[in-house]
Amino acid sequence: MEQETPTKASIVSSLMAVKRRSGKTFSQIAEETGLTNVYVAQLLRRQAQLKPDTVPKLRASLPGFVDSQIQLMMEPPLRSYDPSIIQDPTIYRLNEAVMHFGESIKEIINEDFGDGIMSAIDFFCSVDKVKGVDGKERVVLTFDGKYLPHTEHKVENMVSRRKVPKE
Repeated sequence: MEQETPTKASIVSSLMAVKRRSGKTFSQIAEETGLTNVYVAQLLRRQAQLKPDTVPKLRASLPGFVDSQIQLMMEPPLRSYDPSIIQDPTIYRLNEAVMHFGESIKEIINEDFGDGIMSAIDFFCSVDKVKGVDGKERVVLTFDGKYLPHTEHKVENMVSRRKVPKE
């Protein structure tokens, strides 16, 4: 009898169950593995790929993982999301903040770096908690992405359009 391929949701559920049973936070696991807390969450949500060098550290931090779960996390993930997630108030507010501040952020990036963007591939992200000047807790989100300049599209630089000299 052929086994059904597990769904992404069922895989994520099993990975998050290991975390839950450990009693550890994403930040605790991050500290133990040398990863960012957001990247740990991405690994357990199958939004990032577990690299071989990190496996021993993750196993030490979360010994509840079985080999098949580790193998699944080492496969390239399907980086997707459920469109209904925007309905979650935290995610809605993050989206709203980026939309509200995005144009100003873009102008500052262009002013300081030139015509380009921040990479979401060569990208680090973390969430931290600090006390504000008023003593209230504040959320600090850090987006740390490589700067990628836009390039002028010259035919001479386009490998697929290069003219190969005839012999």
